[in-house]
Amino acid sequence: MGEALIRAVDDVTLSIHRGEFLALLGASGSGKSTLLNLMAGLDRPTSGAIFAEGRDLAALDGRELARYRSQTAGIVFQAFNLLPRMTLEENVELPLRLAEVERRERAQRVREALERVHLEKRREHRPAELSGGEQQRGAIARALVNRPAILFADEPTGNLDSATGVEILELLREINQTLGATIVLVTHERPLAEQFAGRLATMQDGRLAAA
Repeated sequence: MGEALIRAVDDVTLSIHRGEFLALLGASGSGKSTLLNLMAGLDRPTSGAIFAEGRDLAALDGRELARYRSQTAGIVFQAFNLLPRMTLEENVELPLRLAEVERRERAQRVREALERVHLEKRREHRPAELSGGEQQRGAIARALVNRPAILFADEPTGNLDSATGVEILELLREINQTLGATIVLVTHERPLAEQFAGRLATMQDGRLAAA
């Protein structure tokens, strides 16, 4: 920033096992979201390596990273990021269209994803017609539709009331237990992390304080 060098994530070594539910905790600005973005292939590290499914993300080109994000990783954001002019069904289908999945298979996979998050009856609704919790469940369905091995969730309860937040984390735990997906959750809510995650890792000033 200007002449100042900000090390958002510095000298972090962390291993996450297949099928694990890990929560990344830390205060605002601690580096937890940056670390998640690095693991999700959204940002590139200036040094070091990030291995996912045996491949170093830092060594992949843009096309290979896009393939990793579409085939291996699913990402859920705090802000939902559903496209307002599309129905829920169309929003969930979008990653399949981008991945050029055949139309016949797309319909079945969208239906499965919406059933997984209990929104099959809301498929024709647009985001503005859904509650915050329904929009976040729709965002989770969109992240699941490509059947990712790893699901990254960045403050998925941040825009929700406490009861709805618990419902979302219960859904993530169900996905972890029934589908075997690895879950990496970023949150500042320690009580929820302790309740739902199998392991906690804490970031502080860009470093891993505890894991």
